[in-house]
Amino acid sequence: MLTAQLRREFQLPAEDEEYLNARTLRWETIKEGNSMYSPGNQWLIIHDWQLPQGYNHTAVRIALLIPPSYSDSQIDMVYVSPALARTDGRPIGALTTLMIEGVAWQRWSRHRTGVNPWRPGVDDISTHLSLVDEWFNREFERVPL
Repeated sequence: MLTAQLRREFQLPAEDEEYLNARTLRWETIKEGNSMYSPGNQWLIIHDWQLPQGYNHTAVRIALLIPPSYSDSQIDMVYVSPALARTDGRPIGALTTLMIEGVAWQRWSRHRTGVNPWRPGVDDISTHLSLVDEWFNREFERVPL
């Protein structure tokens, strides 16, 4: 099966690219909405992200919005395509939809806290992806209402 060429429309710091490549992840960087009036958004998209059991998919694409001043500025949240649902039918809270390149992505509104703030020079894509995994796993630890 042929796969589309993975785009590299902007560079990540070398340490981040080395991390992604060492994990043998299929990833790409894209710029969306770039014009002379607006720098647009920079996205890191990772294909075939593996999920814990309990979701309607075993693997998805995830997107991270990379701020222009990364890594001094934090990466926030995670975006998922296709949208996730729990197989037990319970709702997942704090979700909205965002379009990226004409495709609907599910935004998981999850954030760092005062106990776990972004640490410039320490935190990076690898630490944020650890949080993403924690968020996906923690969804099943919530106490039913």
